[in-house]
Amino acid sequence: MVDALPEDRADYPDLRVGDQGIKRKRWYVEGYERFDDRGELVRCDPKGLEVRTRIHDSVEAAVSALRADLRLLDAELAGTGLRAATIAFNPVRSEYRIEPPLNEWERTHRFGSPEERTAHVHMSTYGPDLNLSCADLDEAAIVDAGRKLTYYSPWLVPLSFSSPFRDGGPWGGLSARTAVRTGVRPAALVFLAGPEGQLAADPSLTQVARLPAEVGRIEFKAFDACPDPDLYGELLSLLTGVVLDDTLPGRRTTPDAGLHKHVAGVGLADDEVHAGTGELLDAAEQALADRPSDRARLARLRERWRRRESPAEKMLEAYRSGEPVAGLLPS
Repeated sequence: MVDALPEDRADYPDLRVGDQGIKRKRWYVEGYERFDDRGELVRCDPKGLEVRTRIHDSVEAAVSALRADLRLLDAELAGTGLRAATIAFNPVRSEYRIEPPLNEWERTHRFGSPEERTAHVHMSTYGPDLNLSCADLDEAAIVDAGRKLTYYSPWLVPLSFSSPFRDGGPWGGLSARTAVRTGVRPAALVFLAGPEGQLAADPSLTQVARLPAEVGRIEFKAFDACPDPDLYGELLSLLTGVVLDDTLPGRRTTPDAGLHKHVAGVGLADDEVHAGTGELLDAAEQALADRPSDRARLARLRERWRRRESPAEKMLEAYRSGEPVAGLLPS
């Protein structure tokens, strides 16, 4: 499918291709790369398809570009008998096993950073990297914004929950992805121009930018993959408002894994979680007072919040009524 989709060289200033050239297009097969003892690529175990956008000047443009590329993907799939499905956690396989075990070259390179060491975790977890380009801020301010998003992540993520299944059926919570991933992996990453200003943390909060377009980028990584691109737009506006806010005091360098696990189980049905998410919506609305498009998206997000709704509830409802959901057939 990726081979058949178009390549646009104008993407490259904004998008990273990577050492192996796998990410040549806006669509690529994401996976776990295996190497021989000389560092030559042997294979890439596939996880799924990732779709990326260039940097855009507005949320509307980013969501529109994503929708257009999803339509192109669907058109290529149409004649194959296959179709794309959005999932946030592998519904039948909770753990990716590294087989055969890593060789000496792989061990040397897989333990160079917390993210490399835990790269296998991403093989069962799926979610968007929602990026804010903040190159006009100084590095201290960008790092502070990343620490703020890390602190408030447990109250941001419930609006996105869409992984109520694991090991072949419902697991009792709303986000298996959050329960397994966040804490071991970062909630947010901040990309800086060089090694100066990098923070020692496990998981990482900061990284050296790999291309000029990444400098000053804040990448929020803790949301579940969402079946509706409009929800991504609403969440981008919420992130923007939280970053621009000057009233929220919380800061953390690494995510609170225990709190994320709790929230993953209860979601917005929990009164304290619901109240915490509401406070973030209030702060974001104040910070975006002069931005009507963002305010309109936040208003739609607030309606979801009032209903204590995430995609997971509708997925569970469909599953219980006998519909196939996210690759699962009800028993």
